[in-house]
Amino acid sequence: MFVLITYDVNITSSGGQKRLRLVAKTCLNYGKRVQNSVFECVLNEAQYVLLKHSLESIIDNTDDSIIFYNLGKNWQRHVERIGKQTSVDVTGTLII
Repeated sequence: MFVLITYDVNITSSGGQKRLRLVAKTCLNYGKRVQNSVFECVLNEAQYVLLKHSLESIIDNTDDSIIFYNLGKNWQRHVERIGKQTSVDVTGTLII
């Protein structure tokens, strides 16, 4: 399934900078950053559950928020891009 993850971490609260780095690092383990606080991830059900659990354990529920947009398995029909392509094909081969 294709999941778009957006987050807002309050960096002015105690530990906010650390939580922000941990959220970004955790998301990088599962997908590609397309904007500062936006990640595209192709996940199976188990990965989705693990990612959500990991992020829930990092954030402060009173100050921070994370939104998961689950676009499902047929996500290609639902995603359109205009302008500069800032992301890579998350399903294609990546050569480093």
